[in-house]
Amino acid sequence: MELRLAEVVALVGGNLIAGDAETTLNGIATLEEAGPGDLSFFGVAKYRPQFETTKAGAVLVSAEVDSGPEGVALIQVEDPSYALALLANKVAEMVRDFEPGIRSGAHVSEDAQVDPGAAVYPGAVIEAGAVIGAGSEICAGAVIGRGVRVGAECIVYQNATVREGCVLGDRVILQPGAVIGSDGFGYVFIGGKHQKVPQLGIVVVENDVEIGANACVDRARIGKTVIGEGSKIDNMVQIAHNVQVGKHCILVALSGVAGSSKLHDHVVLGAQVGINGHIEIASGVQLGGQSGVHKSITKPGTYIGTPPKPPKNEMRIWRGLGKLHETMQEVKALRKEIDELKKG
Repeated sequence: MELRLAEVVALVGGNLIAGDAETTLNGIATLEEAGPGDLSFFGVAKYRPQFETTKAGAVLVSAEVDSGPEGVALIQVEDPSYALALLANKVAEMVRDFEPGIRSGAHVSEDAQVDPGAAVYPGAVIEAGAVIGAGSEICAGAVIGRGVRVGAECIVYQNATVREGCVLGDRVILQPGAVIGSDGFGYVFIGGKHQKVPQLGIVVVENDVEIGANACVDRARIGKTVIGEGSKIDNMVQIAHNVQVGKHCILVALSGVAGSSKLHDHVVLGAQVGINGHIEIASGVQLGGQSGVHKSITKPGTYIGTPPKPPKNEMRIWRGLGKLHETMQEVKALRKEIDELKKG
């Protein structure tokens, strides 16, 4: 990274209120670690002590901040964190080592269609009938199964797998080890044995979805498992067969959604949330970490606990549990007094 301060200001749509626009920046760092060539950001009030002593060359600040340490350039923006994200995207583009073409050591079927603008790296496997769109990267060790369609500008990182027939839209990112289209967990118990039920469906991952490392999205038993546009799935999340995840949802690490459930748009699952099978979660629902959902939730809002409740209700229960031992001791003492009165 090497950008003039004026370029940073233009990129983030900010206002330079201190510093020289021709100053060159070549890194991004925290307020504590930044040096004169680094850009940092100050967006949370509790970090003011670090802001006041930072050695950064420039800092992104909110409109409420109009002064800072001597010699530090200040760029006012509406949201410092978002402005840093914009800049990070620019840096990622600058350092990206992308060169189209099929590298030596890649295993590409003669029946596959790889756009000339795509890149396939050594050790990647692309099976018969697969289609890879322009600008997409298939990294080392990744496997693209038979008849898979990968859209434009996707990144399938190392050792990720997309099994036969599944579909990725445009700008999809699969982090290392992600598995799309593994068999749904389907069995019937006959004759004292668990008999496997063939999983004949596919997975459809819509545009602008990112799926984290070692996350798994199972293929449908019949039809489609769908991950909606813009949704982001964290590491080690399990999505079962025939699940429908809506648009712009967030599923945080170690969450699990059981078969045939439906998450509508803008649903957020905190870490380790469990969703029962064959239920629906309404648009705009936010579930706190480790919540367990056994029935459909029909109203948007924030819920925590098992079964999920509005936070005020759940916190009231938690406070009550904290006093449970004390209450039991009081009841025990009262019973003893009553027993003595009866004897008297």
